[in-house]
Amino acid sequence: MSERTKEILEILKVKYPDAHCELNFKTDFQLLVAVILSAQCTDKRVNIVTKPMFEKYPDPIDYATMPQEKLETLIHSCGFYHSKARSVISASTDIIEKFGGKVPEKMEDLLSLRGVGRKTANVVRSVAFGKSALAVDTHVFRVAHRLGLSDKPTPEGVEKDIVSQLSEDDLSVAHHLLIFHGRYVCHSRNPECGECPLTEYCEYIKG
Repeated sequence: MSERTKEILEILKVKYPDAHCELNFKTDFQLLVAVILSAQCTDKRVNIVTKPMFEKYPDPIDYATMPQEKLETLIHSCGFYHSKARSVISASTDIIEKFGGKVPEKMEDLLSLRGVGRKTANVVRSVAFGKSALAVDTHVFRVAHRLGLSDKPTPEGVEKDIVSQLSEDDLSVAHHLLIFHGRYVCHSRNPECGECPLTEYCEYIKG
């Protein structure tokens, strides 16, 4: 583990002792759907949408047999509802037909589902299945660059850089800590640098 990265992680653990996945779900499948819906949408909005939806339609079969127009109506406020509805219906169908009705744990199997990229797959593997995985969303990507944890131009490149600096046991917690920091302090616009405990490590402040 990189000593510098370890120090950053320890400071973030103090700053965000309750860092966790903020999407609400009861099953692995519901987490998968919630993460698909969260693309370019806030977790808060996704939770508002999925609360009544998951109560009435909790399982893959509900979505595999649902008309796309109906699902689009349910998820409309999450944005990109046409493509997200297609992804949820297709993924649900494949989960039933190819994986016995259960969300697969292997990365390659998750990536075979429509609407599931490395970020979504890593969130599911980490949060649902307890695997050592680091998902790079827009918050992690931004914070990693500002803290000099990576200079790679792609999420996969950032993932590889951070993974190389951490032990497997710290990957999942690092994901949540970096997200919390990006979400609540290190905003894309107008970051609250006065509230940040990591200014001595920050390339952004140094210009």
